[in-house]
Amino acid sequence: MRRRRETGADADAIARASRLVTAQITAVAAGIVVLVVVLSVAFIIDQSQPSELLEKPGPGQTKIYVDADEVLIALIVTGVVAIVLAGLLSWVIARRAVRPLGEALRIQRTFVADASHELRTPVAVIAARVELLAQETEADADTADSIAGLRRDVRVLGDVITDLLLAAAPPSEIEPLEPTVVGALTRETVDDLRMVAAERNVTLELAECSDEILTKVPRSTMRRCVVALVDNAIGHSPAGGVVEVTVGPAPERASFCLTVRDHGTGISGIDPVRVFERFAHGDGTTRQSARTGFGIGLSLVRDMADRYGGRIEVAETSATGTTFVLTLPRA
Repeated sequence: MRRRRETGADADAIARASRLVTAQITAVAAGIVVLVVVLSVAFIIDQSQPSELLEKPGPGQTKIYVDADEVLIALIVTGVVAIVLAGLLSWVIARRAVRPLGEALRIQRTFVADASHELRTPVAVIAARVELLAQETEADADTADSIAGLRRDVRVLGDVITDLLLAAAPPSEIEPLEPTVVGALTRETVDDLRMVAAERNVTLELAECSDEILTKVPRSTMRRCVVALVDNAIGHSPAGGVVEVTVGPAPERASFCLTVRDHGTGISGIDPVRVFERFAHGDGTTRQSARTGFGIGLSLVRDMADRYGGRIEVAETSATGTTFVLTLPRA
């Protein structure tokens, strides 16, 4: 039933796209036809001046006189027929052109949904094994903290899988979620990433984090954005560097900003706008990070921001560091 509903939603989107393309092509064709008719009418009127009608044909010349009104009516009828035919042909061409895109969209949704669904069972098994491990292990302080962190990581992985299932569903079928408390989520995520930062001798600082900011962006999606931005900042920070994270209101009253700043060498070898493209990399020779990435994290943040009506941008980049600002709507 879900697959049939998704197919119907995608079919509606394809039909809307086809109608839009048809309307645009028909409008252009109508403009061309109207222009031809107007020029033809002007030519006929110019050739129907009384002075020219009174001229006698020269030797070997033959003049044929036609009724200007009948010609005008014929041109108008021909133009209307041409516009209608252009509309019909545009509809057929648009449907054929958009159909492969619809099939690609269906395959993409099916793959993401199926893959996410298949991952739920192994994650559930891992969660059960973690609970069993917690019961069988003598819980000293260090072990208890490690098991609690492992349990939290498994829960986060489950949330990511759920988020993928939501992404595979058409937007019209996603049920409204409870608002996410951005400040609390950001603090929790930054705390989880401190271990990753410590391995690179980088300090994470949460400069400002208001709990009054709520958003309709799902908790798992919001966490993925924070993880991607902070992890990117850690990876491009020098040893002993500091990554600053701030959550606060945006200039637009209906939005908020998540700001992540590192003190690395800045973006070089690539246009800052292009860092949000998949597999994009800057000049690796100027990076002080020993890590190598696939160039997907920032592109995922951009996709998630677009999905929920937000934006991500490079607010500043120089030899003293780079600042990313993620702007999302408030609940």
